[in-house]
Amino acid sequence: MAELSQIFAQQPWLVWVGGALLGLSVGSFLNVVIHRMPLMLERQWKRECRELLELEAEQETRERFNLIVPRSRCPHCGHRIGALENIPLLSWLWLRGRCRACREPIGLQYPMVELFTALLTLLVLWQLGPTAQALAAMLFTWTLIALSGIDLKIYILPDNITLPLLWLGLLLNWQGLYTSLDSALLGAVAGYLSLWLLYHGFRLLTGKEGMGYGDFKLFAAIGAWLGWQMLPLVIILAAVAGAVIGIGLIVLRGRDRAQPIPFGPFLAIGGWVALMWGEEITRSYLRSAGILY
Repeated sequence: MAELSQIFAQQPWLVWVGGALLGLSVGSFLNVVIHRMPLMLERQWKRECRELLELEAEQETRERFNLIVPRSRCPHCGHRIGALENIPLLSWLWLRGRCRACREPIGLQYPMVELFTALLTLLVLWQLGPTAQALAAMLFTWTLIALSGIDLKIYILPDNITLPLLWLGLLLNWQGLYTSLDSALLGAVAGYLSLWLLYHGFRLLTGKEGMGYGDFKLFAAIGAWLGWQMLPLVIILAAVAGAVIGIGLIVLRGRDRAQPIPFGPFLAIGGWVALMWGEEITRSYLRSAGILY
């Protein structure tokens, strides 16, 4: 890592070019995760239900389907997407946002996720530099993007993403990468229990469910990465982001107020901002309150 930092110090443009290319490439893969993970979960549920009912598995659920195979195809005509049609961002621009075979439009989500991933990757590098913390923060960032995309799509935060994120946070903080192991462990417990208690309290008072169990696990994962001290800031940032975006959707798009909005993306925003600038935000608040000089 020291040698790598020296190379980047001598030729800093490598950091930005490499970070941008890495972010675009990972963003392309995250599009696959956001698209296929809900389908993989649906196939798994169908297979488990048919096994429970002692029915023969459907042909669809017996076919191999994961994040690698089969190769990507156009959802409209089934055209197999070639390598030149799968270059992050450039292919979408070259094809003018349409399938090469049937000319049906390709969703704007694909270039947006790639650009957004590249931008956040560069922000991580700018804030943390070419360090071990930055490498881990990139993985944290990419995972939050995938979880947010899936939650917006099907209102679910899959356990096979949130739970590995939680365990990875504890493992990294075993050597104190972001916080002490004690703080990380308490963060995981406090993150889960706080939203669990809020969920059941809200349900007792209103008879409604305000969030899902996936939100508890995501908040626990964020606590495992950042420590329990950051959890109040994360939940405040998430609430502010949710209020601003929710009001914006109602005013600008006329969104029905009764229509639910997933909380996972807002937790992801709060967790990411806290990872990048949490200490600075906390110190600024304490100074403004006259607690810290």
